[in-house]
Amino acid sequence: MKIGVPKEIKTLEFRVGMVPSGVRELVHDGHEVIVETNAGIGIGMTDADYEKAGATVVAKAESVFAEADLIVKVKEPQLIECAMLRPDQVLFTYLHLAADPEQAKALVDSGTTAIAYETVTAEDGSLPLLTPMSEVAGRLSIQAGAYALQKANGGRGVLLGGVPGVAPGKVVIIGGGIAGTNAAEMAIGLGAQVTIIDRSVPKLREIDGIYGGRVRTEYSTKHSIELCVTDADLVVCAV
Repeated sequence: MKIGVPKEIKTLEFRVGMVPSGVRELVHDGHEVIVETNAGIGIGMTDADYEKAGATVVAKAESVFAEADLIVKVKEPQLIECAMLRPDQVLFTYLHLAADPEQAKALVDSGTTAIAYETVTAEDGSLPLLTPMSEVAGRLSIQAGAYALQKANGGRGVLLGGVPGVAPGKVVIIGGGIAGTNAAEMAIGLGAQVTIIDRSVPKLREIDGIYGGRVRTEYSTKHSIELCVTDADLVVCAV
């Protein structure tokens, strides 16, 4: 099988994608991997790195779409990329079609078989490809929030961990799932006061057991959300 990796049109904010180690595994298993030039530049991988792993580097995305049987991306395809897809191809990427009807129509019109990472489900009902993204999002939310709270960045000058004599910042996380608990991990690590709001009492019990009282839990109601959010320095919506 020929596997194509075009360069992402949208910029990614963290290290992710088909790195040369993945290319090496695929080539070892008898596949041919075609990579658009500079596809890995955003994560510090050069064309030479991919070629050393056994990939063929091509100059344009059009060449990747024309030659490959399987197109592997990270972000959803743009309309100009949808127009390059064929009925005999498979597209494997995050799609998020509910929020993008134009992309959905373009994919249908292309006739390609499109598989969304976020819908791949394991036997136990978990989402093995979506879960890591939720972990990343949850952890990044605290990092981004702490940065935005700095006075120099337009914030109120709140240090989430506080210092002796100054209380730590208050972080409210709405939703106790994968993203929410990972946000809590980061906030706790910084020394913030953390509250998680969720509508599942069993989930709140689980969180309370895991963190041993280091996290305050609240059952989700309009009243509890209003009280917690208006008193918070940082609010993370993880629903």
